[in-house]
Amino acid sequence: MKIINFKREITDTFDHAIERVIKAPAVEGFGIHTRIDMHSKIKEKTGKKAVVPTVILGACNPNMVYEAYTTNSDVTGLLPCNAVIRDIEPGKISLEYVKPTALMQIMGDSKLLELASEAEAIIQRALERT
Repeated sequence: MKIINFKREITDTFDHAIERVIKAPAVEGFGIHTRIDMHSKIKEKTGKKAVVPTVILGACNPNMVYEAYTTNSDVTGLLPCNAVIRDIEPGKISLEYVKPTALMQIMGDSKLLELASEAEAIIQRALERT
């Protein structure tokens, strides 16, 4: 099985974990540009019992996105890099960051893979800081 994300479990509240995930990559020029409260959307759109609290944050570094886009505009379907915050149990949170190289391998473009490697190093550092 191919690994498509990095995971780490932390002890924290769900809301504070979200704040930590927003702040950690900002140090290196990444910003959060989208937020999906998946548990709320599922309940709202299907009426089914909500899944555990799960938030998906779309992060990107505008300079890296520009470089990727000007290399191959088809890359837009693979952007932004997602971070997932999942409430496992009270006080126990799973942090999950997409592995950019896993996504960019789909494109078969060595320049995109190189950019993805740079982004991946930043994401790994952000995960360690979170």
